[in-house]
Amino acid sequence: MVGSTHWLASAVGMRTLEAGGNAFDAAVAAGFTLSVVEPHLNGPGGDVPVIGHRAADGRTFVVVGQGTAPAAATPLAFAALGVDVVPGTGHLAAVVPGAFGAWLDLLARYGTLPLADVLAPAIGYARDGYPLVPAAARTVATVADMFAAHWPTSAEVYLPHGAAPAAGARFANPALAATFERLLAEAAAAGPDREAQIEAARRAFYEGFVAEAVDAFVAGTPVHDATGSAHAGFLRGDDLAAWRATEEPTVAVPFAGVEVHKTAAWGQGPVLLQQLRLLDALGVDALVRDVVAAEARGQVAVGPTTDLVHLVTEAAKLAFADRDAWYGDSGDVPLDALLSPAYAAERARLVGAEADGGYRPGSPDGREAVLPRALVEARAAADRGTATGGGVPADGLGEPTVSPIGLSPGDTCHVDVVDRWGNRVSATPSGGWLQSSPVVPGLGFALPTRAQMFWLQPGLPSSLVPGTRPRTTLSPALVLGDGGTGFAFGTPGGDQQDQWTVPFLLRHLVGGADLQAAIDGASWHSTHVHGSFHPRTHTPRGLAVESRVGAEVLAALAARGHDVQDAGAWSLGRISAAGVRADGLLEAAANPRGMQGYAVGR
Repeated sequence: MVGSTHWLASAVGMRTLEAGGNAFDAAVAAGFTLSVVEPHLNGPGGDVPVIGHRAADGRTFVVVGQGTAPAAATPLAFAALGVDVVPGTGHLAAVVPGAFGAWLDLLARYGTLPLADVLAPAIGYARDGYPLVPAAARTVATVADMFAAHWPTSAEVYLPHGAAPAAGARFANPALAATFERLLAEAAAAGPDREAQIEAARRAFYEGFVAEAVDAFVAGTPVHDATGSAHAGFLRGDDLAAWRATEEPTVAVPFAGVEVHKTAAWGQGPVLLQQLRLLDALGVDALVRDVVAAEARGQVAVGPTTDLVHLVTEAAKLAFADRDAWYGDSGDVPLDALLSPAYAAERARLVGAEADGGYRPGSPDGREAVLPRALVEARAAADRGTATGGGVPADGLGEPTVSPIGLSPGDTCHVDVVDRWGNRVSATPSGGWLQSSPVVPGLGFALPTRAQMFWLQPGLPSSLVPGTRPRTTLSPALVLGDGGTGFAFGTPGGDQQDQWTVPFLLRHLVGGADLQAAIDGASWHSTHVHGSFHPRTHTPRGLAVESRVGAEVLAALAARGHDVQDAGAWSLGRISAAGVRADGLLEAAANPRGMQGYAVGR
């Protein structure tokens, strides 16, 4: 079974399973398809963390497709340009593109099919066209003037007739199809061995013609970015050649009789685990069961729903404050302490009956948090009532808001796969967004702008250091239970990824709702949490809630001090999931919001 954020990716994944491939083959095929059909959300030059579980030996692992900062990208180098914040668009924010290498690594280590087989559907859609989803069409229309004025290589691809394509129009990217075909030609030249072909394609990307094109463009062509000026970038071919996708263990905690697995704290994944620990300490089980029972009757349990939304929101504020203070790839993260039951119990005592307006990272192992100055100043400005939005709305509702200069609070796509043998994959491909970085000439795709998630302030766990990973929001997940049960799951949504999945997990694991009902349930998230993308906006005590919770609940939350924003009936979260039930049957589910997600299987 396959569940994803786009029906074509799900269909391609299922096609691959029907052709005899396993879950890893199917995830790669679906992932490459997503890189074509959702170019506003990801691309082959973007980033992807993957969590996999191999049923034969119980191996659970992370393939790290998050590229690193270039060797020349230092705080001093930015200061020499007069830039004190990494901009959210253009060459200065570029890191090594990791998605292509990660998909190939997953295919080589765990897949069974040749590269040509899993790339064929993506090549077909890029060459022959596909219906452009409305969100992608809106994104292109929003940045069309910038493309025409400043990014001609992007205009060539996305304004093929001098104007933005309409929603649903047949859209093709022949330059991207040609890039994929040239990579396959390099693979075929390596001979008949499957692994040798995959490695040859990887070399062609990271050491051959792709790296050469990236080097020439980033070094030799200053491009307009969010600073309002044009800059060349720091990324070079040598940075690509020095990078490879790596494999590492997951991080997991027990919850509701299962284990929940995430990436380590170079990304935000553990923030979900911290919330689950906090909610265990807060004892939300009875509330969850009351809410799910009422939903099954088509009702709203006003009191329990209000209490549940409040407690989950307050737990998120505490966990995300820890994320901002402690997570990153540039320092020592006290992860064991952050995930300990004792720490959760200590933090849970900070949750009160009213919405907290503070910003309270904890002190794991007695350490004192050193916060990014920009966040401290933003909080102080909010307290004074002088905060400014910085150009991107902080609502974070549904599809992300994209500004005319390409700034966005970040979004992505997701795919989950389970096969007949019980192998499972959860992957969250992202980056290389069409709106955030210009198309590399001749390649048909853009570069990742994930360096905007670094701080230029030294000494923080997420400070910019060459060769380190930005503290990404990308957050695939896996649940493992007894007897081979469990499921892969995840969602797009930037900072909201590890908020929207909390009510989903509570409904399914605690309340007993099936996967689809758990996805369909009303969702919410805190906008009190600082955004991870430039300009890192937030709304003090902000809380976005789907209106299906009912007017009484919205009013009760406002009475507790939350700055409530009615998000509409069906707008928050785009979760998908796929797994193995206790009776051995496979199951999958996908999000109905946006009428684009799709689950398929047999």
